[in-house]
Amino acid sequence: MEKRIDGRTSLYALFGTPVGHSGSPAMYNFCFQHDGINAAYLAFDVNVENMEQVMKAVKLFHIKGGNFTMPVKNIASELCDEITPESRLVGACNVFVNKDGKICGDVTDGKGFIKNLQVNGVDVKGKKLVVLGAGGAATAVQVSAALEGAAEIAIFCRNDSFYPRAEETEKKLKKECPNTKVTTAKLEDGEKLAEAVKGCDILINATSVGMKPLDGQSLIDPSLLRKDLVVADTVYSPEKTKLILDAEAAGCAAAIGGKGMLLWQGALNYEFYTGKAMPVEEYQKYQAEQAEK
Repeated sequence: MEKRIDGRTSLYALFGTPVGHSGSPAMYNFCFQHDGINAAYLAFDVNVENMEQVMKAVKLFHIKGGNFTMPVKNIASELCDEITPESRLVGACNVFVNKDGKICGDVTDGKGFIKNLQVNGVDVKGKKLVVLGAGGAATAVQVSAALEGAAEIAIFCRNDSFYPRAEETEKKLKKECPNTKVTTAKLEDGEKLAEAVKGCDILINATSVGMKPLDGQSLIDPSLLRKDLVVADTVYSPEKTKLILDAEAAGCAAAIGGKGMLLWQGALNYEFYTGKAMPVEEYQKYQAEQAEK
């Protein structure tokens, strides 16, 4: 790595907290080296109150681009000089590029999820979706699905502080994507949830249920899963949540875990700030080789 760093090396960075566990530096530095790009990617542990200084530092040190992760994605969308319509609708920004001192941001969480569905042979256009959750990932999925032409999106969220956010997303999408029918309901309403799942084409879990400490749990009764239903999860650890295992056991048309979403989101980020397609296959091969060591 050190051999390719010199006085002309460009800097890319990840901002958020905690970032010590992030796989982004390893992934992007591998890709830079593979593509012969004279750049390095580092992670910086910062919180919301640091973000104004972060943005000044990006400009001062000519950081060319990078990513924002929790909990700074929302404030980042407010501090960028320019954001995409999708980032505006989601109210978050997870990727940026520095264009001669102008910080331009986008959000690729939802796009990465949609891309993962497409890679697995699933298209959301014209389909009826049930999306569980109203947090950052859920909102991004809902917005991307609407922009991709989903016919209906039924949002189910717990009756807590996130519920108003779900209602706000419904309001925004009705204005921006009038051809997509969007509804919001309480996750606690089991009867309404069951009815929606029975009538949908794609069921998506975009909550934290399924990952630690909620691993081994699912929000969906396995009896609601059927052979013509596509089931997808945003949770990537474990690779197969209880929902995905239940979907496989039920013989659903597709059972898609969240690991691919993470990969394709990363690929979209890489293209956003380098203008090049990420060497996905080569990186996957590299990952497999490292896992064997």
